[in-house]
Amino acid sequence: MSTDRAHGGESTTSMSQVAAHAIREGIIEGRYPPSSRLRERDLSENLQMSRIPVREALRQLEVEGFVTTSPNRGAVVTQLTVRDVVELFDLRVSLEVLAARQAALASAGGRAGDKLQQIVVAALRATRSGDVVAIRQTNTEIHAEIVAMAGNSLLATTMAPLLGRMRWVFALTADRDPEVEYAEHRALCDAIYAGNPDLAGALALAHIEHGRAPSLEGLTKVLPAS
Repeated sequence: MSTDRAHGGESTTSMSQVAAHAIREGIIEGRYPPSSRLRERDLSENLQMSRIPVREALRQLEVEGFVTTSPNRGAVVTQLTVRDVVELFDLRVSLEVLAARQAALASAGGRAGDKLQQIVVAALRATRSGDVVAIRQTNTEIHAEIVAMAGNSLLATTMAPLLGRMRWVFALTADRDPEVEYAEHRALCDAIYAGNPDLAGALALAHIEHGRAPSLEGLTKVLPAS
């Protein structure tokens, strides 16, 4: 870990994480549109930190797929394509079904699902109130906690950047019916609590495929094919 200090005594590494989070959220929320340049000087001024952690953050976001760098233009926001979205859904089918099955097996083995239950309750509140921001947040948290419950560190490391890209894709498309999405999440979580890996895997697959069609339908109108 870097021992350099910046901005209130925090390490450069922790500041780069702060910068990566801020830039990632800006990309997901559309403040930094696809193909727009990400200048270190502008970002460091906006984030009120030195350029070193900003540079490290841009490298991290390139690994995650949010940023593309080239010798001529430097760092730019990645231009998503329909092919990218198809590949993301294909990968989710493999990894999230595995996560759901392993989470159910962990539950059957006695692992508590208290945190997941709390998130599901928060998702219900968000759905009933119609709070779009909270709905999106709790949806992401449900997927992340299922991965955490699976107890597979390599799976968690692989899924972390994909969860961010999922949020990015869904921010570009019209939201699904929140009540339907909540019902799917609730059924999936109930299968995990019950320790039923076959049902949990089947429900995870169905949930992903139910989101695939409307996402691709909307994105084919606004994204390049490849």
